[in-house]
Amino acid sequence: MTLWGGRFAGSMSDVTRRFTGDESDRRLLRVDVEGSIAHVAMLGRTGIIAAEEASTLAAGLEKILAEVEVFEFIDGDEDVHTAVERRLGELVGEVAGKLHTGRSRNDQVALDLRLYLREAAGQRITQLRAWVETLLRLAEGTADAVVPTYTHLQQAQVTSFGNHLLAYAWMSVRDIGRFSDCRHRLDQSPLGSAASAGSTLPLDRDQVSEALGMSGPVPNTLDAVGSRDFVAEYVFCCSQTMVHLSRLAEELVIWASQEFGWLQPGDPVSTGSSALPHKRNPDIAELVRGRAGAVIGDTTAILALQKGLPLSYNRDLQEDKRLVFHADDTLGGSLEAIQALLDDSDFTFPPPRPETAALPLAERLVTRGVPFREAHHLVGQLIRELEGDGRSLAEASVEDLAAVDDRFEGDDLTVLELRPSPIDDQLAAIRSMLGD
Repeated sequence: MTLWGGRFAGSMSDVTRRFTGDESDRRLLRVDVEGSIAHVAMLGRTGIIAAEEASTLAAGLEKILAEVEVFEFIDGDEDVHTAVERRLGELVGEVAGKLHTGRSRNDQVALDLRLYLREAAGQRITQLRAWVETLLRLAEGTADAVVPTYTHLQQAQVTSFGNHLLAYAWMSVRDIGRFSDCRHRLDQSPLGSAASAGSTLPLDRDQVSEALGMSGPVPNTLDAVGSRDFVAEYVFCCSQTMVHLSRLAEELVIWASQEFGWLQPGDPVSTGSSALPHKRNPDIAELVRGRAGAVIGDTTAILALQKGLPLSYNRDLQEDKRLVFHADDTLGGSLEAIQALLDDSDFTFPPPRPETAALPLAERLVTRGVPFREAHHLVGQLIRELEGDGRSLAEASVEDLAAVDDRFEGDDLTVLELRPSPIDDQLAAIRSMLGD
């Protein structure tokens, strides 16, 4: 069935039906029914339909709600809204035709998306909090492990591996904040906007939004049905989080190489090669890295989808659901998989190159009034001369220092001992934020 047709003498062609149909909205079934329950309660309370009719409709909708997991869509269902009204008619008869009173699919689908994404945002926040806890636990366990930091993929300074992991924890904390902010902007009801400019019926939009636990109605009806910036924002939140996961995934792939040797994925989170018996591949990390690109594409697509649309609703907006569902599903699966990978991996850390202590050595000269640019040059000269003798900075002697410049002192060699960065303050700060 369709929710329209009186205007037309003929029937829709199979080509049109196939091209305009979209089964992706079927996952909105539960929130569509929940929105409809709030809507019919308002219709009955305001007297737009009889109280008895509203009760009948609500009882039928509650039955559909109980059927959500086993609900059967049929070929004639144009979309999820049509399916609900069709099933409602099977349950309660002709009074089902009053369900759509004072409502359009335009405001209905906008509401469904807001309700769905509000819930999905909560799920991603929960996942991200668990992910951050994983990073914090691993950071605590590797707080004393000294590793090099990298700039231009060259060893730069030293830190603790725990501090390296906390960089990703901070990124994820910001991701949580973005989803929380987005969730706040999702929390308005478009219902009552009808097709574009509201209804002549005495709808109580505040009552519906309150029943759905939302902060209030979207003030402008054209904006309510014709805008998808809330969808674009949600997709961006997914995209930015995937980019953060992809950066870590890239490092995990590098760390798992024999050249680095930092990471050994466990059997449950590794794959092998069909040709090479010795291989242990970090495929989870590679797939997270690869799928981030598709979610970035979702962000581009949802922005391009909106860029040329006149107000208010246009059928182009039907395409938003596939994009946001794909982005959200990909992020949810990636968070689950990469957390499993870290939970079942072992880490070992070869010592950094001694030259990663070069900056602290230069800064010892700075504390004695030597201009940094000059100190930088002197330490570079020292390293060059040691390399010429086939030695590293760790093998420098007091005599080597004195031969370069008499402003070096013997105890300057103490800074060549590589020490991890403390992370206790960061751990406490992040845990405090997660507790809010």
